[in-house]
Amino acid sequence: MHIINTVTEYGLISKLFHWLVAIILIVQIPLGFYLVDLDFGPKRITFENIHIILGLTVFYLTILRLLNNIFNPTPQLNTNSFTGQKFIARLNHILLYISVLTITISGILKKLFDGEKLNIFFKEIKLKDNFELTEQFYDIHVLANYVLIGLILLHIFAVIIHKVFFKENIIKRIL
Repeated sequence: MHIINTVTEYGLISKLFHWLVAIILIVQIPLGFYLVDLDFGPKRITFENIHIILGLTVFYLTILRLLNNIFNPTPQLNTNSFTGQKFIARLNHILLYISVLTITISGILKKLFDGEKLNIFFKEIKLKDNFELTEQFYDIHVLANYVLIGLILLHIFAVIIHKVFFKENIIKRIL
């Protein structure tokens, strides 16, 4: 196995970034929905802290992954796909990055404008309370999560379509 990407296959670094983020999101998304219904108390604070730590982890991993993509270009998509499918695949990947960053940044700003402190890039940050902005960033956070869920489903659906209809096992490139 290669450490970096080749023309046809993802390297170990890219695979680790992909699957670490995927695993965290499998936990993070349901956890976020669970938090919405919890009353304020010790249990909510515990789960919210876990949610924040996982969210910041996804944020840092996504930034590192984007840097990796700059220096370690993705393999070519050599499939029977027509140009439109390749465009949709590329667009879906771009929108996945945008939605993950939107979710994490809006979550960070929601917490900060709610008067809470966060450690970001090894620096403790606290902003002045602004509950109107808190609500706006919360709405962005929720909407971006629904967008992310749709994009993930499209991503998984495309892998299945390639396997079933095109007889291409494109998932093996990232396993």
